[in-house]
Amino acid sequence: MQVSFSTFNFILLPDFSLQSFSAAVEVLRLANEVAGHVVYEWRALSLDGQPVLSSCQHAVSADCSLRDGRDYLRPMEGRSVIAICGGGNFARQDVNLGVWLRECCKRGDTVVGIASGSVMLAQSGCLDGRRCAVHWEHFPIFVEKFPLVLATQAGFEEEGQFYTCCGGNASFDMFLHLVRRDHGEKFFNRICEKAIAHGVRAPGARQRIPLHSQANRNHWAVLSVIDQMEANVGQPLQVDALVARTGMSRRQIERLFEREVGRSPNRYYLELRLERAHLLLKTSHLQIIEIAITCGFASASHFSNVYQQVYGCKPSQCRDLRKPVPERGMRPFALGYNSRSPRQGVANVFETVKAARLSIAATAGCPKCKSGSQQLEPLSKPIGRLAFFR
Repeated sequence: MQVSFSTFNFILLPDFSLQSFSAAVEVLRLANEVAGHVVYEWRALSLDGQPVLSSCQHAVSADCSLRDGRDYLRPMEGRSVIAICGGGNFARQDVNLGVWLRECCKRGDTVVGIASGSVMLAQSGCLDGRRCAVHWEHFPIFVEKFPLVLATQAGFEEEGQFYTCCGGNASFDMFLHLVRRDHGEKFFNRICEKAIAHGVRAPGARQRIPLHSQANRNHWAVLSVIDQMEANVGQPLQVDALVARTGMSRRQIERLFEREVGRSPNRYYLELRLERAHLLLKTSHLQIIEIAITCGFASASHFSNVYQQVYGCKPSQCRDLRKPVPERGMRPFALGYNSRSPRQGVANVFETVKAARLSIAATAGCPKCKSGSQQLEPLSKPIGRLAFFR
């Protein structure tokens, strides 16, 4: 049975993504325009009722505070959607918001997490055992902090009453999916025509496609091999084992990789593991040896040498000086999650990281990496408006 939503309540977190917020609201506005009358309403809430500064330093006024919003929504149960709108920074936990989210979960309300807004849902415990779309840059640290959540690197995910997206244009796709569910395919197509949207991702579709592709969509065999690579970062597989599931020869796969991503499968796999290690260096509390093991390297020295060849500096120099690092004794995670088989990824987590006293890093940072920018272009790029269905 389809449910018609009337009011979307956007809770704007500090440093939220204005792009993701405006894309979501634009879908609702276009829906009203196509219908010829109001089918959706929306309003903005903040934690304290004050204007909220977005990631682009533009302040957005709030219609009310979180407390007032909770009182207003009680008589509207079942006719409202709660949307937590975050940004590129990892959201800090808010006790009052966590309590409200758990209340919404118990009532069966629809709850939406946009960008780092999904972190708030994970902190409240509402996403335990459920799929959750996480931005690829946040993915390693998200899996470290929330091992019970089935994190995926999809554009957006739908599981029961929960909808989560990685941010950016994915919020546009996710809200179009909600409108299509409410009003049907013809209504959805008319909105796409007005928005000049030529393709929309389906739930679970990939966030990124490999760079250097000569076609709008990569060959299915290349994507199949890449999926296996992403699912086995901590315990790398041999190329022959990756190729076996495609039914093609190793030489055929190597030619496809050279044609579509501009590098060999081995090179792509290595850079994929190094990219994961680079993100962990910037965002996690793991020791370098633990990051090396987590990303499938036999030793810290081997990892350091390969990392320096690719990024131009040592892993220790790439640490953010402002980030505390833990003492010895922590255990690594196997961060081998796959958007198409998240439950398999949960089985790869070794154990929860033990609490450790923190000390400020004294290592001098590399001038090239101090800003946090990556020396090589990422392995993948956003899909944008390409239709990428499973």
